[in-house]
Amino acid sequence: MVGGTRGVEGKILPTRPFRYYQLPAEPIYRRQWWKNLRWPFIGLSLLRKAGKVLDDEKPAAVIGTGGYVSAPVVWLAARRGIPTAIQEQNAFPGFATRRLARMVRQVYLGIPEAFGKLEPGPNTRIFETGNPILPPDPACRAAGMTRFAIVAGRPVLLVTGGSQGALALNRVVAEWLRQGGGRNLTVLWAAGRTSYQEFVTLHQPPDVQVFDFLDPMGDAMAVADLAVARAGAITLAELCAWGVPSILIPLPSAAADHQTSNAQALADAGAAIHLPQSGLSSATLRKAVADLMSNAAVREAMSAAARKRGRPNAAAEIVSHIASLVS
Repeated sequence: MVGGTRGVEGKILPTRPFRYYQLPAEPIYRRQWWKNLRWPFIGLSLLRKAGKVLDDEKPAAVIGTGGYVSAPVVWLAARRGIPTAIQEQNAFPGFATRRLARMVRQVYLGIPEAFGKLEPGPNTRIFETGNPILPPDPACRAAGMTRFAIVAGRPVLLVTGGSQGALALNRVVAEWLRQGGGRNLTVLWAAGRTSYQEFVTLHQPPDVQVFDFLDPMGDAMAVADLAVARAGAITLAELCAWGVPSILIPLPSAAADHQTSNAQALADAGAAIHLPQSGLSSATLRKAVADLMSNAAVREAMSAAARKRGRPNAAAEIVSHIASLVS
């Protein structure tokens, strides 16, 4: 495992039982462009350290999954003739994927709409695999009913902004709840670890249950009749695998606005409602939730459309392609 010293990789890698390297890197700044003037120096240092990793490990293949360190390592491995591949999670491919698609041997797409935005090389194969998640387990429904004390026949709304939460979304949800928006529903709300304390006062089980983080998420997905969520690629993969209809509110500051592309892809497929954050208020949220909760037939159609896009066995499929890459 090779990741950066900053961000989520810096925190997560040391907690996992894998051999790993952490290399210094910075993002490409889109607004504060002058900070990018440091990148030639950062890039040279990064390539030297990436080269040492490749020298030490002598990998059979190098698989890029995104992040600031990923692109230089994949690029250098491809230049050395090491079999390389990229796993692209989003409907709008990231900068690294777009630039490296001509060099790598395989690309694994999490969302099929990304295909038309790539220019693969003559020896590049593209596979629509979906994004790797834990496959749905039927036992999760019974576990979720018990864990959350769900009353049979009472609709369940899942609210999640991802592992870090989503402050703008959370504040609208809080206002909606204070105005009585959760009446006759069970609301399972993952507010995120950074903003949990601001909203925990609304925790009134079993009607409204506020969590910093839901783990495992499968228990909540299994009992949800509807979800209100950001449009991160893994969240969408889980929603589709479980067949949960959703109201998607993309993070507008996401790189290249890729969450909007993700949300629109699901909306176009009939699996979700795309509600931009610019149009989000307690009133628009109330209407969207009420319209869907009052129409089981529409939710069922959205659920079927979501399941049609679901790729619960994506991880196994990706591994099979990697095996062919090195055989």
